[in-house]
Amino acid sequence: MNTRSPRATARAFDAAHFRLALSQFATGVTVITTRLADGSFRGLTASSFNSVSLTPPLVLWSLGSSANSMPVFSGNSHYVINVLGAGQDHLAQLFSRRTPNPFDTVEYELSRTGQPILKGVSAWFECHNRSRYPEGDHVIFVGEVEECALTPQAPLIFHNGQFGTTQTR
Repeated sequence: MNTRSPRATARAFDAAHFRLALSQFATGVTVITTRLADGSFRGLTASSFNSVSLTPPLVLWSLGSSANSMPVFSGNSHYVINVLGAGQDHLAQLFSRRTPNPFDTVEYELSRTGQPILKGVSAWFECHNRSRYPEGDHVIFVGEVEECALTPQAPLIFHNGQFGTTQTR
């Protein structure tokens, strides 16, 4: 008995339509940060963040395979996932662009392994770079959370190409 479902032979949509459909799913916004071997820092904005497991504590995020920062995040042992709160869209925009050193203009503290934790975020997760899975045009990073903290606040969300929040006035 064949239990495999047949695959579609052709798709009735293009990449632009697929991207537009995906934009209807509201996501949280994170900035992933790490320390390079020379002591400098690197960070990037990512909305692809999810929990994977409570025991052990695992989370995931993804990065485009051709991203300039791929060698940095693939090769480092640790990184921090900073979950942005409402009103922190300036951080999301800052770390989404190639800025010479965005850490010159933001406040941060260092984790126990020397990774930058952005001040004022709603939560942060310091992760050991446990595994990576290439899929399509991205690499999925699975991090084992070694430490985390939270400051409850309204979230920064990304929906339909724009930043917003669930906070009502």
